[in-house]
Amino acid sequence: MTVTEWFRNNKVLSFLLFSGLLILLFQSVTIAQTSKDKLQKTKKQLEEEIRFTNSLLDKTQKSKQNSLNRLLILNKQIEKRESLIETMNREVGQMDTEIDGQNRQIQKLTTELSKLKEEYARMIYFAYKNMNAYNRLMFIFSSRDFNQAFHRLKYYQQYSAYRRKQAELIQAMQAELSRQKKSLELNKGDKLLLVTRQGDEKNRLTKEKVEKDRSVKELSQKEKNLLATLKEKQQTADKLQREIEKVIADEIKTSVAKAKTTGISTTGTKNEMMLTPMEKELSSSFTANKGKLPWPLEKGVITGVFGEHPHPVLKYVKVKNNGIDISTEKGAGARCVFKGKVSRVISFPNMNKVVIIRHGEFLTVYSNLESVIVKDGQDVSTKQVIGLVHTNGEDSRTELHFEIWLGKNIQNPQDWLVGNN
Repeated sequence: MTVTEWFRNNKVLSFLLFSGLLILLFQSVTIAQTSKDKLQKTKKQLEEEIRFTNSLLDKTQKSKQNSLNRLLILNKQIEKRESLIETMNREVGQMDTEIDGQNRQIQKLTTELSKLKEEYARMIYFAYKNMNAYNRLMFIFSSRDFNQAFHRLKYYQQYSAYRRKQAELIQAMQAELSRQKKSLELNKGDKLLLVTRQGDEKNRLTKEKVEKDRSVKELSQKEKNLLATLKEKQQTADKLQREIEKVIADEIKTSVAKAKTTGISTTGTKNEMMLTPMEKELSSSFTANKGKLPWPLEKGVITGVFGEHPHPVLKYVKVKNNGIDISTEKGAGARCVFKGKVSRVISFPNMNKVVIIRHGEFLTVYSNLESVIVKDGQDVSTKQVIGLVHTNGEDSRTELHFEIWLGKNIQNPQDWLVGNN
C-alpha cells in the first residue's frame, strides 16, 4: 500500500469511528438523564407529601384518643410510602441499567483507544521509514512540473496535520474514558446510598403498618360510637345535598326569569340553567380545565375519596361520599378553584359554614369552614381564599369537604383537580 492509499483509508475511518462513538454516547446519556430526572422529580414530590402527612400525624398524636381521622391519615401515609419505595425500585433498576451501559461503553472506548494507538504507532513507524527529509526532497524534486511539486508539498503538510489530529483524537478519547470511569464510580456510590435509604423507608413502612393494625383493632372495639358518628355524618351529607339541589333549582328559576325579562339569548331548557353567552363561555373554560384545576387548599392529603367504598374499620359497612375530604393543617385557607360568583353562603350543624360558587353551569362546594370572607353574589377569582377551615378540638382534625356539580350531576373532584387524574 502506498502512503497516499494508507492516508486516504485511515484518515476518514478513524475520524468517523470516534465521532460515531461520541454521538451514540451523547444520545444514550441524554435519554437516561431525562428518565432519571423524571423519577427524581416524582420521588421529591412524594417525599414532600410524606413530610406533610407526618406533620399531620404528629398533631393528631397529641390527641388523647386514637381517632378515625388519624387512621385515615396513616392509611394515606402508608400509600405514599409504598409509592416512594416503588419509585426508588425503578430508580435503582435504572441505575443498574446505566451502570451496565457505562461498563459496555468503557470497554468499547478502551478497545477503540487501543486501535487508535496501534494505528498511530504504525503511522509514526511508516513516517520514520519513508518520510525523512532526504526522501521528501527527492519526492518533491522528482515532480514532472511545478503543479505536481505543489501538490506533493501540500500532501506532506496534510499528512503532518493528520498526525496532529490523530494525537488529538487519542487525547480526547483518553479524557472521555477517564470521565466515564469517574461517572461510573459516582453512580455506584449514588446507588449504594439509594439502596440504604430504600431500606430505611421499608423499615418505616413496616412500623406504620403495625401502627395501622393496632389502630384498627382499638377502633373496632368502639363499633357503636363509630356507627353513631357515621350515621350523623351521613345525615349531614344528605342535608347538604338537599341544600345544594335547592340552590341549583333556585339558580335555574332565576336564570329562566332573567332570560324572559332581559330577552338575552340563552341556552338551556326549563329544567336546566339558562346560560348567557358569558356564562356559557365560563362553563366551556371550566370544562377545558378538567384535570388542571388547582387544589381548594394550598396543602393537603385526600383522606376521604369520592363515591361508595368500604369503611376503614367497620366490616360490611359502606361509606358514601359526594365529594372528597382533604386533611390539612390548622389555620389553612380554603381557595376557590376557578373564577365564578358566590351563589350561597350557608351555615348548619356538623358542616359549620359552607360556600357554594357558581361557574356557569358548574357549582363547587366548600364545607366545614370556620369562617367565611366572601358573601352572596360576590365575584371570586381562581385561588382566592374564601374562608378558613374548621379544626376539631377533640381529635385536632382540620378537614375540608369539597364537591363539584355539573348541573344536577355530582362529579368526582379527583378527575378535575391537577395531579389527581
